[in-house]
Amino acid sequence: MQLEAVVVGARFAVIEMRDAGIWRTANRWRVLANGEEVARTDRVVTYLDGLEPDCEYVIRYEPIDGGVAADDEPGSPDPEAPVCTEPVELAIATAHESFTLNVRDFGAIGDGVHDDTQSIMAAIMAAPKDARVLVPAGDWRIKNVFLKSDVTLEIAEGATLKARIDRESLAYLPVTQQGAPGDGYQGTGQLPLGTWEGESVIPMFCGVITGIGVENATVCGRGTIDGCASWDEGNWWPNHKDIRIAARPHMVFLTDCDRTTFAGVTVRNSPSWNFHPTLCRDFTLACVTIESPKVSPNTDGFDPESCDGVRVVGTHFSVGDDCIAIKSGKISMPRSLRPACRNILIEQCYMHDGHGSVVLGSEASGGIEDLTVRDCLFERTDRGLRIKSRRGRGKDSVYRNIRFEHIRMDEVLTPFVVNSFYFCDPDGRTDYVQSREPLPVDDRTPKVESLEFRDIEALNCHAAATWITGLPESKVGRLEFHNIHVTFSPNAEPSEPAMACYVEPMARQGIIAQNVGTLVLDDVRVEGQDGDELQLTNVDRVVRQ
Repeated sequence: MQLEAVVVGARFAVIEMRDAGIWRTANRWRVLANGEEVARTDRVVTYLDGLEPDCEYVIRYEPIDGGVAADDEPGSPDPEAPVCTEPVELAIATAHESFTLNVRDFGAIGDGVHDDTQSIMAAIMAAPKDARVLVPAGDWRIKNVFLKSDVTLEIAEGATLKARIDRESLAYLPVTQQGAPGDGYQGTGQLPLGTWEGESVIPMFCGVITGIGVENATVCGRGTIDGCASWDEGNWWPNHKDIRIAARPHMVFLTDCDRTTFAGVTVRNSPSWNFHPTLCRDFTLACVTIESPKVSPNTDGFDPESCDGVRVVGTHFSVGDDCIAIKSGKISMPRSLRPACRNILIEQCYMHDGHGSVVLGSEASGGIEDLTVRDCLFERTDRGLRIKSRRGRGKDSVYRNIRFEHIRMDEVLTPFVVNSFYFCDPDGRTDYVQSREPLPVDDRTPKVESLEFRDIEALNCHAAATWITGLPESKVGRLEFHNIHVTFSPNAEPSEPAMACYVEPMARQGIIAQNVGTLVLDDVRVEGQDGDELQLTNVDRVVRQ
């Protein structure tokens, strides 16, 4: 085993133990920084704080004698995680910090009643480069907080940012602005601002945390960002499809940002999507906890859209929709504003009780490419690795170089889903979208090009081992399964494996694949299914190994 620094700030570090199992290690560890204990952990990825800026540290993990993994930690222990009896070390250097500004010194009160938005924003705007804005323990009522380049916002342990829900008092972002001489703009061009479910056609309330065009911004700490959404009358979740003044806010909304990091914080009760970075470069989400009730509408955990360079590590998801959904806009968006979402790494995450664990699409008209998901734990989600697409997403909607490896699932209804007939949007149930007959290939036709699944165990499934359906006119190009083990729950109940028309509830079905070019099955074991293990339709080539 060895240690790796995921991200190091001025006062915190996120450390990963390589080759230590999935999510949780086999034994507990004492973590020391220059000989002083700073944490005890059985997580593969750990958030460490209490460090000082501009310092060099030796981070040392020492196994605790007899210290087995704790029973009260979220996520089941990895039965195959190796037990380590030797200490491991890593040298790190913390970042520079120019000043610390406490929001109390700018008039913030923190009593949960007084609106502290202006005071917190005054501290952020006054902060020089490399400064820390500290939100200490307390309940801080806010409307929106906007991030600033080269400034760290630290939400300390015991601090909660509580969002206001009174729509009439909240700012919102207009749709993408089109510059033109004579309209008050200095030049021509496009300014991407609010986007809602892959389009920029209606204004959107500002995120509780918003960043527009910022660089090197960090949000860290052990505190909480609470969207305060609920089912109470007048709040965000009742009648959630109604546009009242503007679309519901996201918890964190970023657009056109570079090198942005969120580490350590907890976010909960989001009005809609929790994290929505769009058109961002080099985004890191590390050791974050994302919580919304299972019945809360559209509270996706993390939805990167048309981003380049995304890393999600050591993060805990429990939400009311998809845990992670990777997107790149709808075809109505200008092509320049929906580039492919690419270069994405998701590792050592725990996802449970959502609709899908890691999802691609369906708003992905710019394509998705070069995605790796590894070393993750999925429990009790409806679907595990889920591809959503449909006719009308367009010829640029190509999914390629998608790889899932070393993943454990338990009580996931259907672990592997590729659905090319996803029935979203007002036209989602039309014959054009849902027809199982081949239609002409044109500019509206998407493509699932290449998917690889390797070293995955899915226990106690319910509906089917796989439900793979490409378009008859645009088949899934190449689909590979290597070292896959699927079992079914003794109490499996029928459910629909995918959200598409003509799909009936099923239970304990094997490998269902339709409209696939090449299907590779290498050491694939399905146990306890009813009927045939393989149910293949219109599959050109099957390679059994």
